[in-house]
This record gives sequence, structure tokens and C-alpha cells, in this order.
Amino acid sequence: MRKIVAGIFLSLDGVAEAPETWHFPYFNDEMGAAVGALMSDAEITLLGRTTYEGFAAYWPNSEDEMAAQMNDARKVVVSTTLKEATWQNTTVVRDLDGVRALKEEPGGTIGITGSLVLVRSLLRAGLLDELHLMVHPIWVGHGERLFDEGETVPLTLVKSETFKTGVLNLTYTRA
Repeated sequence: MRKIVAGIFLSLDGVAEAPETWHFPYFNDEMGAAVGALMSDAEITLLGRTTYEGFAAYWPNSEDEMAAQMNDARKVVVSTTLKEATWQNTTVVRDLDGVRALKEEPGGTIGITGSLVLVRSLLRAGLLDELHLMVHPIWVGHGERLFDEGETVPLTLVKSETFKTGVLNLTYTRA
């Protein structure tokens, strides 16, 4: 059975939307190594539709050093509305049953970047195995937050470290 792992950049006030507008002053080698480890462990990248559309618009034409890794990776989009996945190596599943079936296959880790609605859904459905939060020492004040109203989901902190920039790198599993 595969493990599903999500990595999220988060502000102190819980904002996870548009980290490219607030997190770069805190990015250093420590964070780069932690993000790189999460990405290299993932055999499949799981995305929500909104994140997929943003990534699919950017990565195929990017000259960024990570472009080949992103483009060549196996990607699965969870969406009831996406008609067609045009980004190479991408398939679509329509619901959490599709994710559950993917998780039950033999193989390595399924990684999630961004995709806040999907992360919340997986957490509530008991399908998310690890939640990696990089909590930045900034109050953003606006934008979509990772956690919204809903059922209580107990978690256990299994690892923590503080980067020199003040970012907390926290790893949680289900309690």
C-alpha cells in the first residue's frame, strides 16, 4: 500500500494560498533540502484541479532547474470537472475512491504540493498519512487558509525542526 504525504507552506495565521508572494524571503538551503527530500520521495504527484492548471501552464515551458523533474513525473489530478489532462504523464481520477484505489496499489509514496481543498478532503477521509507543514514567521492577513470549519481530526507531531530563518518544519501523522 502506498503512503500519501502532503507538504504545505503555511503562514502563522494559517494562510497557504499563493506562497510565492510571501515565502521566498524565508527560503534557504535547509528548506530547499527538506522540500527536495519530499519531492524525491514521491513516486506520484497528486494534484487538485486548480494546482494542476497552474502547474500545467508553467512547467512545460519552464527553463527552471526543476522543470524536467516536474514534467517527467507521474501526475494524478483529482477532479470532477477537468475534461482532459494535457500535461505529459498526467491522468485524472474523479473522486476519493479513485485516490483510495491508487493508494491501495503497491508502490512508493504519493506526494501532494499545494492543493488545499484536496489535502483537507484527504485528511477528513483518513487517506492522508503525513502532513508536512513549513510554518513561516509571517502574518499574511489574507488568502485561503489550510484549515477551515469541519470535523475534528487528531494528529500526532512526529518530527520538528527550526530553520535558521525561523520557519518551523513540522511533520504530523494521524493520531
